Amino acid sequence: MANWQELLQELRIAQTGVQILTGFLLTIPFTPRFSELESSRQTVYAAVLCMAVIATLLLMTPVVLHRALFHQGERPWLVESADRLAQWGIGAQTVAIVGVVWLILDFIGPWWIAAAVAAAITASLLVVWVLLPARERRAKSP
Repeated sequence: MANWQELLQELRIAQTGVQILTGFLLTIPFTPRFSELESSRQTVYAAVLCMAVIATLLLMTPVVLHRALFHQGERPWLVESADRLAQWGIGAQTVAIVGVVWLILDFIGPWWIAAAVAAAITASLLVVWVLLPARERRAKSP
């Protein structure tokens, strides 16, 4: 029960962030300057939007599954599945965030600054979200 509650709290935080990002992205094509974007940047925008929508759906799916399987004795399966969905959702959200940063910085400045910042953000996230927990797991394993 505690794992499920912790997971739901984590999902609430991630869902809020990705829903705000998705909402922001959904408004961009309706701005006057969107048509000024080169087709390559519009393609990047479309990819970033798709990743944000995918992240939104993945992060909402555990709640839908819980509703569909409520009181069916599926709690262990739900926790395991929700954990995997959350990991994939956070991965998609990360790609969307890095993509948005790259897109905005590329629009307002030189492409190499956008690429450098996006690479730095990606590297930082890999360190704190992947490598640091992996190191901690290895240190605690017998």
